[in-house]
Amino acid sequence: MFKRIDHIEIIPRDFERSIRFYTDVLGFAMKQRMAVSAPPLEEIAYLALGDTVLELMRVKDPTLSAAEPWSTGYRMMALEVDDMDRALEYLAQKGIEPTWGPVSLGPSKRGEIHDPDGLPIELRQW
Repeated sequence: MFKRIDHIEIIPRDFERSIRFYTDVLGFAMKQRMAVSAPPLEEIAYLALGDTVLELMRVKDPTLSAAEPWSTGYRMMALEVDDMDRALEYLAQKGIEPTWGPVSLGPSKRGEIHDPDGLPIELRQW
């Protein structure tokens, strides 16, 4: 009945900056972008990485939410990487440093970075 997660929605403060981060830095590809007339929603962009899709939503005057890392709710998305050390070296060249880790967890490695709005993104090497 249920097949997979179709997409994850993110409301960034700076729509264009977030598109550049996810496409230019993390390698997502623009799948579709369109204006939307459903105030406060103004525009959406679907970004694909493999079979994973993010929906970035431009809204008029987005508000900041108080983020507590251990509160109830969605915590973060995770991106699988081939090689943690190589991924972190690449990100450092783009000015992005890990906010946590990396640490070894048995046969895997785990680290974290933040997107331009401070949303956490886990990096996982299996």
